[in-house]
Amino acid sequence: MESERLRRLAALIKERNRTDAEIAGVIGRPAHPGHIAEFVAAEIFGIELLESASHKGIDGHFVGGPLDGGSVNVKYYSKREGLLDMTLDAPPDFYLALTGPKTAPASSRGTTRPWVVESTFLFSSLQLVRQLRERGVKIGTAASVAGRYWDEAEIYPCAANPAYEMTNDQRRMIEMFKSEA
Repeated sequence: MESERLRRLAALIKERNRTDAEIAGVIGRPAHPGHIAEFVAAEIFGIELLESASHKGIDGHFVGGPLDGGSVNVKYYSKREGLLDMTLDAPPDFYLALTGPKTAPASSRGTTRPWVVESTFLFSSLQLVRQLRERGVKIGTAASVAGRYWDEAEIYPCAANPAYEMTNDQRRMIEMFKSEA
């Protein structure tokens, strides 16, 4: 006998698949959160994405502006938990992280993780690697980045990082992805 919850889930998954197909039509790649973030970042920050989404360590290059020509790896985290996926094999010049709300690590049971952008951070890869090595932090997947480094790298909503100042148009565009609450 089919459960009502299973039928409801199947209907919602079909609806989600239709929405994902529409998103994929807009961004030109599957509607994975990372691909969505790369598209959003490219549109807002003037990034020319590489043709292949599987290039190691680099998603694209800044075109124009103060970071012109700099390579970038775009990261998306539905919650800001102080972790950053990094690579030493083929490091980019910059990590651009779009994150949801700041939260302490906790169980995800009974919660949601909507695709929202509450904050944006621009890290110089060389500087961050040096800072993490000085602290003895293992660099790689889910590298633990101290809060002060996140604070120094913030470009939205606070403009703490002097390396990049967002324009009013860029701020308006990123605000389209803030949570509704």
